[in-house]
Amino acid sequence: QLVGTEDALLQQLADSMLKEDCASELKVHLAKSLPLPSSVNRPRIDLIVFVVNLHSKYSLQNTEESLRHVDASFFLGKVCFLATGAGRESHCSIHRHTVVKLAHTYQSPLLYCDLEVEGFRATMAQRLVRMLQICAGHVPGVSALNLLSLLRSSEGPSLEDL
Repeated sequence: QLVGTEDALLQQLADSMLKEDCASELKVHLAKSLPLPSSVNRPRIDLIVFVVNLHSKYSLQNTEESLRHVDASFFLGKVCFLATGAGRESHCSIHRHTVVKLAHTYQSPLLYCDLEVEGFRATMAQRLVRMLQICAGHVPGVSALNLLSLLRSSEGPSLEDL
């Protein structure tokens, strides 16, 4: 589940993810916001990626509003934040610290990627597919909580250090 306001970038990221070699059936659902419309045929959601464009205050606001609709159990390793647009910091209308604080508040990993650059987008697609496989339980011996602790230990300084 990719959630964000940037339709074209989300679609490109989804397309890159679908090109990845995946042992199980991979479905990527795009949504501008949450909650999703109620549907009997809704697929199982194993990972929610909130994409925040650092050039758009609306993007951050949309993410904050959508977070209210996520079940608390998803924050145990099945939610991550992806900040895009950090490469052109002079054009950012959202400070990185704001997104760091958001990820810290929800105890969820924060990834950075300039989705407009194909090479970066392809690398992020690989990473997200691997995270998805872990969250879906398709990687023996590794759970979403293990992944969360691994990502947390590889993060930079804690929020208190900033």
